[in-house]
Amino acid sequence: MFFSIIIPLYNRPQEIDELLATLALQTYPQFEVLVIEDGSSLSAKDIVEGYADQLDISYYYKENAGQGFARNYGFERAKGDYFVIFDSDCLIPHDYLEIVKDYLYDHDLDAYGGPDAAHESFTDVQKAISYGMTSVFTTGGIRGNKKHVGQFHPRSFNMGVSREVWEKAGGFKITRLGEDIEYSIRIHENGFKIGLIPGARVFHKRRTSLIQFYRQIHFFGRARINIYKHFPAELKLVHFFPAVFTLGIMLVLLLNIFYPPLGHVGNVFLLVYFMLIFFHSLILNRSLKVAFLSIISSFIQLTAYGLGFIQDFIKRIVLKQQ
Repeated sequence: MFFSIIIPLYNRPQEIDELLATLALQTYPQFEVLVIEDGSSLSAKDIVEGYADQLDISYYYKENAGQGFARNYGFERAKGDYFVIFDSDCLIPHDYLEIVKDYLYDHDLDAYGGPDAAHESFTDVQKAISYGMTSVFTTGGIRGNKKHVGQFHPRSFNMGVSREVWEKAGGFKITRLGEDIEYSIRIHENGFKIGLIPGARVFHKRRTSLIQFYRQIHFFGRARINIYKHFPAELKLVHFFPAVFTLGIMLVLLLNIFYPPLGHVGNVFLLVYFMLIFFHSLILNRSLKVAFLSIISSFIQLTAYGLGFIQDFIKRIVLKQQ
């Protein structure tokens, strides 16, 4: 099996350097790398070309059109049997392709996704953000694992599709706001088999600050409504949880002001919830600082998503704005 690894890139030269360094260590050698610079002002051309003696690598520059269409640009030029998509802020374990190759031979998947985790080199904030995005105590508990709701939808930070999928289903039709979920739904509708490869994990840095993290997750909440506009049946009850949590926080604040006895009950529930997060993260990360930051990141993960969801739910569903 020959893999084509496709990486869209926008103004992140340092990240692509770190990602390519991990790809140079892969134990399975049958792959090429295509880096698609999507209209960046900070060019990574010299960095990418610096790996020419270690990787079968190609660099392309195109006008900015978003990550979904940058991946399509790579699909059109890829030579592989299987296309693997990574985000530029990922680090790839040395045996990743070996694990994927073996799993695909045994299970014959047309498309796959894999989980993500925090690398030991990540900052405490990045580890806390990773916890918030993968924890069983947030909506991260249903992303990238076997406990997904309904069909499994690979996320584009760690996703693969066969050449046959590309030739029949095409590529990304929207470039952001849930483009990976829309694509995987369409892959399902074309009769292809999608599955999770549990061992195919990547180390996903995500954002380097809590403010950047908030902006990203707020965008994800809006993306869920965008997916609903394409596929109404894909809006599940679980997708309302962050919005309900966010409204619950607002209600508790109001009760503390206007009816303290009932507000105190809400305070107790929140305290128990946040303590569960703290001790769970402490067990996983073995760091008091990361555990404390995990409370903040989990709160952001739910409220930012919830606010984005509520915003576009009102604008695009209730008010029917385009």
